Amino acid sequence: MPGKARSFSCIPAIYGTRSASMDSSGTHDANRAYYDAFSAGYEDHRGDNNPGGYHDLLDELESEYVRRYGAGRDVLEVGCGTGLVLTRIAKFARSARGVDLSPGMLQKAQARGLDVVLGSATALPFEDNQFDVTCSFKVLAHVPEIELALREMVRVTRPGGIVLAEFYNPYSLRALLKRFGPAGRIAHSANESHVYTRFDSPFGLRKLLPPGTLLVGARGVRIVTPTAKAMNSRLGRLFFRAAERALCDSPLRVFAGFYVAAIEKRG
Repeated sequence: MPGKARSFSCIPAIYGTRSASMDSSGTHDANRAYYDAFSAGYEDHRGDNNPGGYHDLLDELESEYVRRYGAGRDVLEVGCGTGLVLTRIAKFARSARGVDLSPGMLQKAQARGLDVVLGSATALPFEDNQFDVTCSFKVLAHVPEIELALREMVRVTRPGGIVLAEFYNPYSLRALLKRFGPAGRIAHSANESHVYTRFDSPFGLRKLLPPGTLLVGARGVRIVTPTAKAMNSRLGRLFFRAAERALCDSPLRVFAGFYVAAIEKRG
Protein backbone atom coordinates (compact mmCIF):
# COMPACT_ATOMS: atom_id res chain seq x y z
CA MET A 1 0.00 0.00 0.00
CA PRO A 2 1.18 3.58 -0.63
CA GLY A 3 3.10 5.10 2.22
CA LYS A 4 4.14 1.78 3.74
CA ALA A 5 7.47 0.06 3.32
CA ARG A 6 7.46 -3.49 2.02
CA SER A 7 9.12 -5.85 4.48
CA PHE A 8 11.51 -8.65 3.51
CA SER A 9 13.38 -11.29 5.46
CA CYS A 10 16.98 -10.57 6.37
CA ILE A 11 19.60 -11.94 4.01
CA PRO A 12 20.86 -14.86 6.14
CA ALA A 13 17.34 -16.27 6.44
CA ILE A 14 17.18 -16.79 2.69
CA TYR A 15 20.04 -19.27 2.65
CA GLY A 16 19.02 -22.86 3.11
CA THR A 17 15.67 -22.45 1.35
CA ARG A 18 14.89 -24.56 -1.69
CA SER A 19 16.64 -23.12 -4.71
CA ALA A 20 14.54 -22.34 -7.76
CA SER A 21 15.51 -23.39 -11.26
CA MET A 22 16.82 -20.79 -13.67
CA ASP A 23 14.67 -19.91 -16.66
CA SER A 24 13.71 -16.86 -18.67
CA SER A 25 10.28 -16.42 -17.10
CA GLY A 26 11.35 -13.33 -15.16
CA THR A 27 9.79 -14.50 -11.90
CA HIS A 28 11.45 -13.45 -8.65
CA ASP A 29 12.59 -17.00 -7.95
CA ALA A 30 14.05 -17.52 -11.42
CA ASN A 31 15.86 -14.17 -11.40
CA ARG A 32 17.16 -14.79 -7.88
CA ALA A 33 18.51 -18.21 -8.90
CA TYR A 34 20.22 -16.69 -11.94
CA TYR A 35 21.94 -13.89 -10.02
CA ASP A 36 22.87 -16.12 -7.10
CA ALA A 37 24.64 -18.36 -9.62
CA PHE A 38 26.21 -15.30 -11.28
CA SER A 39 27.43 -13.88 -7.95
CA ALA A 40 30.23 -16.43 -7.51
CA GLY A 41 32.18 -15.18 -10.53
CA TYR A 42 30.53 -11.81 -11.08
CA GLU A 43 33.65 -9.81 -10.28
CA ASP A 44 36.15 -12.02 -12.08
CA HIS A 45 36.52 -9.32 -14.74
CA ARG A 46 35.13 -6.38 -12.79
CA GLY A 47 36.28 -3.95 -10.12
CA ASP A 48 39.77 -4.50 -8.74
CA ASN A 49 40.21 -7.56 -10.94
CA ASN A 50 40.18 -5.47 -14.12
CA PRO A 51 40.82 -1.77 -13.36
CA GLY A 52 40.43 0.45 -16.39
CA GLY A 53 38.64 -2.27 -18.34
CA TYR A 54 35.25 -2.44 -20.00
CA HIS A 55 33.13 -2.89 -16.89
CA ASP A 56 35.13 -0.26 -15.04
CA LEU A 57 34.30 2.25 -17.78
CA LEU A 58 30.58 1.41 -17.61
CA ASP A 59 30.58 1.83 -13.83
CA GLU A 60 32.33 5.20 -14.19
CA LEU A 61 29.89 6.55 -16.77
CA GLU A 62 26.88 5.41 -14.76
CA SER A 63 28.06 6.61 -11.34
CA GLU A 64 29.18 9.95 -12.76
CA TYR A 65 25.68 10.49 -14.13
CA VAL A 66 24.32 9.78 -10.66
CA ARG A 67 26.75 12.37 -9.27
CA ARG A 68 25.24 14.99 -11.57
CA TYR A 69 21.95 14.73 -9.66
CA GLY A 70 22.92 13.05 -6.40
CA ALA A 71 26.03 14.76 -5.01
CA GLY A 72 25.38 15.53 -1.32
CA ARG A 73 21.94 13.94 -1.47
CA ASP A 74 20.19 10.70 -0.46
CA VAL A 75 20.57 8.04 -3.16
CA LEU A 76 19.08 4.55 -3.60
CA GLU A 77 20.37 2.01 -6.10
CA VAL A 78 17.81 -0.58 -7.14
CA GLY A 79 19.56 -3.80 -8.11
CA CYS A 80 22.87 -2.88 -6.50
CA GLY A 81 24.40 -6.33 -6.98
CA THR A 82 27.79 -6.70 -5.31
CA GLY A 83 28.01 -2.95 -4.76
CA LEU A 84 30.54 -1.87 -7.36
CA VAL A 85 28.53 1.16 -8.51
CA LEU A 86 27.09 1.81 -5.04
CA THR A 87 30.62 2.06 -3.63
CA ARG A 88 31.31 4.89 -6.07
CA ILE A 89 28.01 6.59 -5.23
CA ALA A 90 28.77 6.44 -1.50
CA LYS A 91 31.81 8.66 -2.08
CA PHE A 92 29.72 11.68 -3.11
CA ALA A 93 26.20 11.08 -1.77
CA ARG A 94 24.96 12.17 1.67
CA SER A 95 23.61 8.64 2.06
CA ALA A 96 23.82 5.67 -0.30
CA ARG A 97 21.59 2.65 0.09
CA GLY A 98 21.05 -0.40 -2.08
CA VAL A 99 18.47 -3.12 -2.62
CA ASP A 100 18.81 -6.37 -4.55
CA LEU A 101 16.88 -9.58 -5.10
CA SER A 102 19.92 -11.86 -4.82
CA PRO A 103 21.32 -12.88 -1.41
CA GLY A 104 24.48 -14.05 -3.15
CA MET A 105 25.10 -10.62 -4.63
CA LEU A 106 24.18 -8.82 -1.40
CA GLN A 107 26.59 -10.89 0.66
CA LYS A 108 29.46 -9.32 -1.31
CA ALA A 109 27.95 -5.84 -1.00
CA GLN A 110 27.65 -6.28 2.76
CA ALA A 111 31.31 -7.32 2.90
CA ARG A 112 32.11 -3.90 1.45
CA GLY A 113 30.33 -2.28 4.39
CA LEU A 114 27.50 -0.96 2.25
CA ASP A 115 23.97 -0.22 3.51
CA VAL A 116 21.97 -2.80 1.55
CA VAL A 117 18.77 -4.76 1.98
CA LEU A 118 17.09 -7.72 0.31
CA GLY A 119 14.09 -6.76 -1.80
CA SER A 120 12.39 -6.63 -5.17
CA ALA A 121 12.32 -3.79 -7.70
CA THR A 122 8.56 -4.25 -7.96
CA ALA A 123 7.96 -3.93 -4.19
CA LEU A 124 10.70 -1.72 -2.76
CA PRO A 125 11.05 -2.01 1.05
CA PHE A 126 11.12 1.75 1.64
CA GLU A 127 8.67 4.47 2.59
CA ASP A 128 7.32 7.02 0.11
CA ASN A 129 9.45 10.08 -0.70
CA GLN A 130 12.59 8.76 1.01
CA PHE A 131 15.33 9.50 -1.56
CA ASP A 132 16.45 12.41 -3.71
CA VAL A 133 17.76 10.12 -6.44
CA THR A 134 16.73 6.55 -7.21
CA CYS A 135 18.82 4.78 -9.83
CA SER A 136 18.97 1.38 -11.47
CA PHE A 137 21.51 -0.03 -13.92
CA LYS A 138 21.21 -3.25 -15.97
CA VAL A 139 18.24 -4.37 -13.89
CA LEU A 140 14.99 -3.13 -15.45
CA ALA A 141 15.73 -5.07 -18.64
CA HIS A 142 15.21 -8.25 -16.61
CA VAL A 143 11.89 -7.21 -15.04
CA PRO A 144 8.74 -8.19 -16.98
CA GLU A 145 6.64 -5.76 -14.90
CA ILE A 146 8.84 -2.83 -15.80
CA GLU A 147 6.07 -0.26 -15.43
CA LEU A 148 5.49 -1.41 -11.85
CA ALA A 149 9.21 -1.20 -11.10
CA LEU A 150 9.33 2.35 -12.45
CA ARG A 151 6.30 3.32 -10.35
CA GLU A 152 8.04 1.92 -7.28
CA MET A 153 11.19 3.91 -8.03
CA VAL A 154 9.12 7.06 -8.41
CA ARG A 155 7.17 6.30 -5.22
CA VAL A 156 10.26 6.23 -3.01
CA THR A 157 11.70 9.37 -4.66
CA ARG A 158 10.95 12.80 -3.21
CA PRO A 159 9.02 15.38 -5.25
CA GLY A 160 11.51 17.23 -7.40
CA GLY A 161 13.86 14.27 -7.23
CA ILE A 162 15.28 12.20 -10.08
CA VAL A 163 14.89 8.59 -11.16
CA LEU A 164 17.77 7.31 -13.30
CA ALA A 165 16.53 4.25 -15.17
CA GLU A 166 18.77 2.28 -17.52
CA PHE A 167 17.23 0.40 -20.44
CA TYR A 168 18.65 -2.07 -22.96
CA ASN A 169 18.44 -0.36 -26.34
CA PRO A 170 17.31 -2.40 -29.38
CA TYR A 171 18.86 0.21 -31.72
CA SER A 172 22.44 -0.44 -30.71
CA LEU A 173 25.52 -2.38 -31.72
CA ARG A 174 25.25 -4.32 -28.47
CA ALA A 175 21.70 -5.43 -29.26
CA LEU A 176 22.77 -6.57 -32.73
CA LEU A 177 25.58 -8.67 -31.29
CA LYS A 178 23.30 -10.11 -28.60
CA ARG A 179 20.74 -11.07 -31.22
CA PHE A 180 23.10 -12.96 -33.50
CA GLY A 181 25.89 -13.95 -31.13
CA PRO A 182 26.07 -16.78 -28.59
CA ALA A 183 24.68 -16.33 -25.08
CA GLY A 184 27.41 -15.27 -22.67
CA ARG A 185 28.34 -17.72 -19.93
CA ILE A 186 27.78 -16.47 -16.37
CA ALA A 187 28.36 -19.66 -14.36
CA HIS A 188 29.38 -23.30 -14.83
CA SER A 189 25.90 -24.36 -15.91
CA ALA A 190 24.23 -21.06 -16.79
CA ASN A 191 24.33 -18.44 -19.52
CA GLU A 192 22.52 -15.25 -20.44
CA SER A 193 19.66 -17.16 -22.07
CA HIS A 194 18.60 -18.29 -18.59
CA VAL A 195 17.30 -14.86 -17.60
CA TYR A 196 14.37 -12.83 -18.89
CA THR A 197 15.62 -9.92 -21.02
CA ARG A 198 13.75 -7.11 -22.72
CA PHE A 199 14.82 -4.21 -24.95
CA ASP A 200 13.07 -0.83 -24.86
CA SER A 201 13.59 1.83 -27.48
CA PRO A 202 14.68 5.32 -26.35
CA PHE A 203 12.02 6.64 -28.70
CA GLY A 204 9.20 4.90 -26.85
CA LEU A 205 10.18 5.44 -23.22
CA ARG A 206 7.55 8.10 -22.55
CA LYS A 207 4.91 5.36 -22.82
CA LEU A 208 6.52 3.63 -19.83
CA LEU A 209 6.80 6.69 -17.58
CA PRO A 210 4.54 6.80 -14.52
CA PRO A 211 2.04 9.68 -14.19
CA GLY A 212 3.44 12.85 -12.67
CA THR A 213 6.91 12.41 -14.16
CA LEU A 214 8.89 14.10 -16.91
CA LEU A 215 11.84 12.91 -18.97
CA VAL A 216 14.50 15.60 -18.40
CA GLY A 217 17.72 14.07 -19.71
CA ALA A 218 19.59 10.98 -20.82
CA ARG A 219 23.05 9.45 -21.12
CA GLY A 220 24.26 6.73 -23.46
CA VAL A 221 26.63 4.03 -22.26
CA ARG A 222 28.47 1.72 -24.68
CA ILE A 223 27.83 3.43 -27.99
CA VAL A 224 30.78 2.28 -30.11
CA THR A 225 32.49 -0.42 -28.02
CA PRO A 226 31.66 -3.73 -29.76
CA THR A 227 32.54 -6.17 -26.97
CA ALA A 228 34.17 -6.20 -23.54
CA LYS A 229 37.21 -7.92 -25.07
CA ALA A 230 37.79 -4.89 -27.31
CA MET A 231 39.13 -3.14 -24.21
CA ASN A 232 41.56 -5.85 -23.19
CA SER A 233 44.50 -4.19 -24.93
CA ARG A 234 46.03 -0.87 -23.89
CA LEU A 235 45.25 0.68 -27.28
CA GLY A 236 41.65 -0.54 -27.11
CA ARG A 237 41.21 0.92 -23.65
CA LEU A 238 42.57 4.30 -24.69
CA PHE A 239 40.48 4.49 -27.87
CA PHE A 240 37.13 3.22 -26.61
CA ARG A 241 37.36 5.07 -23.30
CA ALA A 242 37.95 8.35 -25.13
CA ALA A 243 35.21 7.62 -27.65
CA GLU A 244 32.58 6.63 -25.09
CA ARG A 245 33.30 9.68 -22.96
CA ALA A 246 33.07 11.97 -25.97
CA LEU A 247 29.75 10.51 -27.13
CA CYS A 248 27.83 9.63 -23.94
CA ASP A 249 26.00 12.97 -23.74
CA SER A 250 25.89 13.62 -27.49
CA PRO A 251 22.91 13.04 -29.83
CA LEU A 252 24.43 9.63 -30.60
CA ARG A 253 23.44 8.47 -27.12
CA VAL A 254 20.20 7.13 -28.67
CA PHE A 255 22.32 4.35 -30.18
CA ALA A 256 23.91 3.29 -26.89
CA GLY A 257 23.60 -0.29 -25.72
CA PHE A 258 22.59 1.04 -22.31
CA TYR A 259 20.32 4.09 -22.36
CA VAL A 260 19.99 5.91 -19.02
CA ALA A 261 16.89 8.09 -18.76
CA ALA A 262 16.71 10.90 -16.20
CA ILE A 263 13.10 11.15 -15.01
CA GLU A 264 11.94 13.95 -12.72
CA LYS A 265 9.19 13.37 -10.18
CA ARG A 266 6.91 16.38 -10.20
CA GLY A 267 5.59 17.72 -6.89
